Amino acid sequence: MTKDSRQFVLLFACEDRKGIVAAVANSLVSQDCNIVENAQHGDASTGRFFMRVKFTAPDRLTPEAFGEAFAPVATAWRLDWKLHDTATKARAIIMVSKGGHCLNDLLYRTATGRLPMTVTSVVSNHLTWQRRVEHEGIPYHHLPITPENKREQEQALLALVEAQQVDLIILARYMQVLSDTLCRRLDGRVINIHHSFLPGFKGANPYHRAYDRGVKMVGATAHYVTPDLDEGPIIAQDVSIVDHADSVEDLIAQGQDTESRVLGRAVQAHLEHRVLLSGNRTIVFR
Repeated sequence: MTKDSRQFVLLFACEDRKGIVAAVANSLVSQDCNIVENAQHGDASTGRFFMRVKFTAPDRLTPEAFGEAFAPVATAWRLDWKLHDTATKARAIIMVSKGGHCLNDLLYRTATGRLPMTVTSVVSNHLTWQRRVEHEGIPYHHLPITPENKREQEQALLALVEAQQVDLIILARYMQVLSDTLCRRLDGRVINIHHSFLPGFKGANPYHRAYDRGVKMVGATAHYVTPDLDEGPIIAQDVSIVDHADSVEDLIAQGQDTESRVLGRAVQAHLEHRVLLSGNRTIVFR
């Protein structure tokens, strides 16, 4: 990439037919663009085709100009498409309760440039991590939740999302269930992390109950949030092996490490525009 070029990511989905790749590539070439990464997937079960193209373009090429030139191809092949300028960082709110392992990991990855996002603020129903967050120069909003004020506090959250022009909300072990209305309002913009004992060990103290059952692995799942609790489209998962010699504390420590790693991986995939939805499933390009 030269100093006189810009870099974009094109994501699209459509009916799987012959000639799609050639048509898209020809359109890019006609606009003096150069493909630097390409990934595609044809889903035989749905008959849908998914593609991610990362390309450089002349500095003079704006997203609007690209869209105008690309429109005939998009129309002819009935593409559901989006263009992303890689120079534009996503704006994110992180939400957390008392457990700070995922929060701290996200703050570190962001500070070191591994996550291309700007954390506009941290929202919590507790004050536990206020000093830690404000030390980073990030605003901290305390929104305690009770059955009586939940609707009011969700409206306060939406006001922050609008005022801060937020693209993504990350639930970094935020231990409150978002209302169905809020989930629908923020569809595709909220990523959650939970341990992968679900649905086997729901509720309080899952690691203690897993220990009592002698589990041999602990895991984590990161997914988009939907009104169906903890059942949204999965972005990333991983596990850690444990055995009979591990204590409850060992299980908790390994679980927290896995949760942090999986959430970071999911957020990075989303920020790099590597995720496409296919019903209740995701296509995640490497």
